[in-house]
Amino acid sequence: MNAMHKPPDSPILQLASAAGQDYATGLLEPEIMSEKQNHFHFIGICGTAMGAVAAAMKEKGFKITGSDSAVYPPISTFLENRGIRLERGYRAGNIPEEADVIVVGNAISRGNEEVEEVLNRKLRYVSMPEVLKEHFLRGRRNFVVTGTHGKTTTTSLLTWILHKGGKEPSYLIGGVPRNFDGGAKFTDGEFFVLEGDEYDTAFFDKRSKFLHYLPEAVIINNIEFDHADIFENLEAIKKSFRLMLRLVPRNGVIFANGDDPNCLDVVANAPAPVVRVGFGPDNDRRITDVVYGEDSTEFTLNAHHYTVPLNGEYNVRNAAMAVCNAEFAGMPPDRIAEALAAFKGVARRQDLRGEVNGVKVVDDFGHHPTAIRETAIALKRRYLGEGGRMLAIFEPRSNTTRRKVFQNELALALGASEMVILAPVADPHKIPEDDRLDMDQLLDTVRTMGRSVWLEEDVDKIVARAISLVQPGDCIVVFSNGGFGGIHDKLLEALKSLQAAA
Repeated sequence: MNAMHKPPDSPILQLASAAGQDYATGLLEPEIMSEKQNHFHFIGICGTAMGAVAAAMKEKGFKITGSDSAVYPPISTFLENRGIRLERGYRAGNIPEEADVIVVGNAISRGNEEVEEVLNRKLRYVSMPEVLKEHFLRGRRNFVVTGTHGKTTTTSLLTWILHKGGKEPSYLIGGVPRNFDGGAKFTDGEFFVLEGDEYDTAFFDKRSKFLHYLPEAVIINNIEFDHADIFENLEAIKKSFRLMLRLVPRNGVIFANGDDPNCLDVVANAPAPVVRVGFGPDNDRRITDVVYGEDSTEFTLNAHHYTVPLNGEYNVRNAAMAVCNAEFAGMPPDRIAEALAAFKGVARRQDLRGEVNGVKVVDDFGHHPTAIRETAIALKRRYLGEGGRMLAIFEPRSNTTRRKVFQNELALALGASEMVILAPVADPHKIPEDDRLDMDQLLDTVRTMGRSVWLEEDVDKIVARAISLVQPGDCIVVFSNGGFGGIHDKLLEALKSLQAAA
């Protein structure tokens, strides 16, 4: 048995002892690329995962260049601080003559000027998941975190726990975890923690990204319908998850949300062991004794007490999943608890950007109805005292929220806030009118819930409207998966100007 593993005293540690030696003794060094493969050019480099991989490869000594149409902080600053040259916009001339490999992001499609140049010149092109699989994942103990919600936070939690335990994990996180300098790092350790996205890989590979990640352990936080641009329905999403679970070895493990019927359906015939995690009595690992504080949450997981500096029931689930996977890696509960208590969170997840005259401004990446609703509830518990109100500003920007598939669900989610300001659908011409989110209907539905709601045509008008509404004790939360015209700084500046004029 691997010396790092204690004698098994739980089902998870028993699985850990079975898996550890097989993987550790067969650990392969990352493939060293030949001299002809030293310069990688990333098309779509400012995607969170693309940027993280590009920065990590730069750190390993590769020459990296890239381009994107949407170059904005924090990812642009993150890349530029690491000496990566960014080209704004897509042009054939952006591709260096000496580039050896072109990495094509999953948001890039045919018609893109750089893609057409790559095809015309018959250059070598690959997807980001292919780069990972072939050059960094083989021979590793790969822990893949999946699900509709909570992937970034859970991946960050698990990575931090392993890091604090001295495991020196490699990691790929689709965001900016505050405990680390960036969202990706490649080490010589045996563990690799990956955020496993179900979105498609590239325009030339329509499989989900997580099918490339050679998982030993998989976390499934939850499963809901999302990504309406590539999945026809919920069953199509479940099929992709089932395909991924076929890749988990029998000496691996699957941690599934035991309170989610969709998760239970997907894991029903999985070939690897399944551990159900959740609040219900039928779970193998049960969450109990939850106590919500102002800045943290306490909970018990199978007789062990933990505190995590996060709010919301969904973050308790995220933490519990990370705890279970860390045990599987051989971490004892006391070391896990120590790491959890020191977790600093992830940028753009309940991110307090500032407070002026008693009004807090929060940035959140939420763009799915469930995430929007749960975040609003958690922020109310955390920030609003008696008489305080929540103002939600929402930008329909993702490929799913721009469509009417969540027409009613969005209204219910936004109704968790007392006041709502909506931005117009981003790039509406890209969505057929009969499939597009109906903003008039959304306004009417939110009003029927007794909420005040407005639709403003641009960021400046949104800011002006927000400033006219809020008072000390209120909280403004901005929901967007984009830069949103720098709205957070504009809100804070407008609040400061109002305070100075008072």
